[in-house]
Amino acid sequence: MPENRLINEKSPYLLQHAHDGVDWWPWCPEAFRRAEAEDKPVFLSIGYSTCHWCHVMGRETFADGEVVRRLNRAFLPVVVDREERPDVDAVYMAACQALTGSGGWPLSVLMTPAGEPFWAGTYLPARSSRGQPGLVELLDRVEELWRRDRQRLLRAGAALAAELSREEEQPGVAPSRAALRRAVEQFQRSFDRVNGGFGGPPKFPVAHDLLFLLRYARLEEDPTALDMAERTLTQMARGGIFDQVGGGFCRYAADARWLIPHFEKMLNDNALLACAYAEAYGQTGRMFYADVARRTLDYALRELRLPGGGFACGQDADGGGEEGGYYLLTPVDVERALGARAAAGLCAWLGITADGNFSGRSVPNLLENADYARPYAGLGEQLRRLEGYRRERMDLHRDDKVLTGWNGLLIGALARVGRILGEGRYIRAAEDARIFLKTRLTTVEGRLLVRWRDGEAAGDGQLSDYAFLIWGLLELYAATFSAHVLRQALALAEVMLRDFRDEAAGGFFSTAHHAQRLIARPKETDDGAAPSGNAVAALVLVRLGKLTGRRDLQAAAEEQTAWLAGRLRGNPAGHSFGLLAMMEELYPAGTLVCAAAGAAVEGLGDLADRVHAVVKTPDNARALARLAPFTADYPLPAAGESYYLCRDGACAPPVGDRELLEELLRQ
Repeated sequence: MPENRLINEKSPYLLQHAHDGVDWWPWCPEAFRRAEAEDKPVFLSIGYSTCHWCHVMGRETFADGEVVRRLNRAFLPVVVDREERPDVDAVYMAACQALTGSGGWPLSVLMTPAGEPFWAGTYLPARSSRGQPGLVELLDRVEELWRRDRQRLLRAGAALAAELSREEEQPGVAPSRAALRRAVEQFQRSFDRVNGGFGGPPKFPVAHDLLFLLRYARLEEDPTALDMAERTLTQMARGGIFDQVGGGFCRYAADARWLIPHFEKMLNDNALLACAYAEAYGQTGRMFYADVARRTLDYALRELRLPGGGFACGQDADGGGEEGGYYLLTPVDVERALGARAAAGLCAWLGITADGNFSGRSVPNLLENADYARPYAGLGEQLRRLEGYRRERMDLHRDDKVLTGWNGLLIGALARVGRILGEGRYIRAAEDARIFLKTRLTTVEGRLLVRWRDGEAAGDGQLSDYAFLIWGLLELYAATFSAHVLRQALALAEVMLRDFRDEAAGGFFSTAHHAQRLIARPKETDDGAAPSGNAVAALVLVRLGKLTGRRDLQAAAEEQTAWLAGRLRGNPAGHSFGLLAMMEELYPAGTLVCAAAGAAVEGLGDLADRVHAVVKTPDNARALARLAPFTADYPLPAAGESYYLCRDGACAPPVGDRELLEELLRQ
């Protein structure tokens, strides 16, 4: 097959287009210089390699001869992997939402050689059909306008670019519990009391919404918030959106019941959902939640972990050339995997029938299974055998690039779940991933890069890369109390404050001060499928300020949470991770210094959600004094451990055993 210039790229998504007839360019200054020199508008396509509708548009629209001829003749076609260039995606997704009120992928944009967009949409067939515009007709219209009425397009592009660059002035306010209450009330109004979740289909399993509700339920003893979180977590885990055979969650559900998934699996979704299920287990003691958290992380370890310890970013929705083909099963499939006798029982357990529930086959689920929380003997082994059968039956594409931010989220999930469930293997995997990012995705100057693949790291780190990785490191510190983990988190926080902070207007830009300038510089606060970088930055600054006692970090945290509080007033439920950051200040947990005569302290992990703990030992005392100078004031005991609990700038007298410490914490 012929090749185009994408053949030398590392992105799996760009490589999927390397044999197109379209004369694609990657996003680079040369592409826009060429568009200017050739006097052509730019056609921008943004997607990612595990996106089903990106595949459809690739094999149908971009393979159509008329589309190819028009794009190559009259346009400069550029393709972008949204996971490699989240800054480009953020700018042009905002343009699409401004023009159409919605967005998604594949994202299609027409713009001037200066990068100013004048038209945007999502999936486009080759030709118009049943009211949906086709790319052939759109390209013809734009080509004609570019020749005869170019100023109209230029004015539209310039006006939209100016609108995207405009930042609404919103003064910061003190975080308040009233905002938390309003968010809970918002969730109540959209809550599906039958199926769980919020709003109608498609339904997304937004983990940070559930983490907020769980945390609020615990701190306020609110049964309504807990019920919403539990109902949603239970129904998701019973539905087809959770892979009942191999573990892990799919991207979203197309229906209200969580039965029919959009089958792609993403690393970031699964990381945060594992945290939500572990949190629910910690609050309720329900083993069902612990099992789902475990199976979610086991999926990531089995299917996404790469040599060296990093994690791939996702798996495809398509298998065998069709959406969901890898996951859909019939009773005959199960019988081939297990034999007739075992197959009958497993089909009944997973709702696999001859009629099926999706195009004549079945998405395995537990929605009609009243005994879902009490698995029968031998179920685990049967599921492993069925998973082996699926793997032998067909391949499933894996996007094997390592994304810094998403791996940061998984480090946090592995550490948090490992701590809550008492599973050291997860904590060890988190440490391996930390080392991978430090050695392969961190420059000698201490800056982060966006992605690693096939031996190459590239891309200026975004705010989310720094914030997500710092969060992951702080979760790992809470599980290990390792000084070098805290040192790495602090070093990255200092780069984040230096390179991303808006000193004039507050908050953090999504891109660094030295990064390539686009037509707008995003400063995102709303949470989407992943939390906003600004929200996570607020949370980690609060925690670092508590752990280190550094006033500069505490001041930065106060400024950031106030800035966020000013922006979430109109829609607090859309800022759930920002609310989690605010809760760290509204419900202060205090700081615990454990000074220990030995080299290690056991059993402090269960305190991590109630107090910010720092462990000082003979091995790390000197390093800790540099990272958290206030710890120098706490002497090491001759034997055993001394606990110093500090709240509101004052410390209680030290206690020497865990029971007395528990009494202090309850006061």
